[in-house]
Amino acid sequence: MASGRPMSSPSLPSAKVIHVDTRGAIILSEESPETRDSRGIYFPNYIEPVSHIAVDVGGSLAKVVYFTRSPDPPSSPSVVATHGSASPSTISTPRSISPSTSQHSGSSLEVAASPSRHNGALTPLVLGPHTHTLSGLDDGLVRDSLIRRTSQHFPGGSLNFERFETDNIHECVEFILSLIERSATVNHVPIQEMRRGVKIMATGGGAHKFYELFKDTLQVEVRREDEMECLIEGLKFITLIPDEVYYFSDELIHSASNPIASSHTCSSGKPVLPSAGTNGTLERPSPDPPKFGVTFVGDPTPQLPCLLVNIGSGVSIIKVNEDGTFERVSGTSVGGGTLWGLLSLLTPATTFDEMLAFSDRGDNAHVDMLVGDIYGQDYSKLGLKSTTIASSFSKVFKKGGKKGDFSPEDISRSLLYAVSNNIGQIAYMNAEKYNLDRIYFGGCFIRGHAATITTLSYAIRFWSKGTKRALFLRHEGFLGAIGAWIRNIDSAED
Repeated sequence: MASGRPMSSPSLPSAKVIHVDTRGAIILSEESPETRDSRGIYFPNYIEPVSHIAVDVGGSLAKVVYFTRSPDPPSSPSVVATHGSASPSTISTPRSISPSTSQHSGSSLEVAASPSRHNGALTPLVLGPHTHTLSGLDDGLVRDSLIRRTSQHFPGGSLNFERFETDNIHECVEFILSLIERSATVNHVPIQEMRRGVKIMATGGGAHKFYELFKDTLQVEVRREDEMECLIEGLKFITLIPDEVYYFSDELIHSASNPIASSHTCSSGKPVLPSAGTNGTLERPSPDPPKFGVTFVGDPTPQLPCLLVNIGSGVSIIKVNEDGTFERVSGTSVGGGTLWGLLSLLTPATTFDEMLAFSDRGDNAHVDMLVGDIYGQDYSKLGLKSTTIASSFSKVFKKGGKKGDFSPEDISRSLLYAVSNNIGQIAYMNAEKYNLDRIYFGGCFIRGHAATITTLSYAIRFWSKGTKRALFLRHEGFLGAIGAWIRNIDSAED
């Protein structure tokens, strides 16, 4: 018998979090050195419709994460991502060395921001007008209908990453607006209907500061998520991706084509340290970056407990317990914003990438006082090499009031070392205090930059006498946005 109630449109089942099928996930090739930390991740087996967008707005940068589907296949996966290892002679950080990008692999001087990309389109969470006849069917049939509706797309979809300077937050908003409008066009959905299906999951301090801007300009629902909770959720999710977590090894990696040697990991996937020397302790790592090779951690699973050192404008150090609960146990105001601000005063650099490029060409020995400047050799009794920094910027001071000329490159290198060494030591002390072996470094300060990673790695190995290791993430700057993306999009029942 027909019901007298009006027919309602079917709705998607609610969930506390999005459960993403990560089987077969691969990290795509980078477009340029500036996108080495923001390459898309292709999920070949994830078919659920997702049309919400995550935004993590910090003091310096705004990070955007969104999922798209496309009728075209994704770009070629990174050679490094698929092989999981690399020769130190060809790679210093986990960059792509695929044919499509190999011509860019050495162009660290290219500092212009890469243009924003639209990779496919959002999949609307609303159904087309013709689907009203499906009213009353169960959620499983609704899901099957949605899958059939998007069958014209290439299997799976891509998780995309973008970043903008917070000072230019309107560029971020304009990018999201164009993404929503383009997705409505591609999916043949009216813009008003598309907006009803899109939610902005905002986190970071800017989620509060720019709430009205996002809400009024985009005309979509904006939900604010806790910053620390998003960071931890992002860490737990991103460590599920194969070849995402890596470390700079003390041992050279002998072949780019071979998988990770079994001697590097145990059955649990935890990195195994090299055997101890005759004195019972591990040799402290060389401060020379080419001595380090890149090794990816096997068994992509969240490995808790751990310490997360998130380096943004400032630094937050978070202890994550085995059950996923967490506590911010320390931090410092000397972070990425410090480096950015001081180098803006001391060098002609205008962007963070330009500052990193300066540091690549610099020699800190022209600015810093080294152990060798004091002793004329290594101080072997304390395990200090002659190249160890005794005092940052000490050579700038000259008696008699004379001031030398120092290049922007040397200044950049020295200050990068000073900030990174300070963060590394604070991280080690907290790991030691809470008896944690796994130390993850995240945040846009790192940016896949070899000198930064080397310095943090060296600091952890040096102060721990080789008993702890620094772990890094290929999407280190997007943990908060990733966590916001996978959080509940329908927490309240309609």
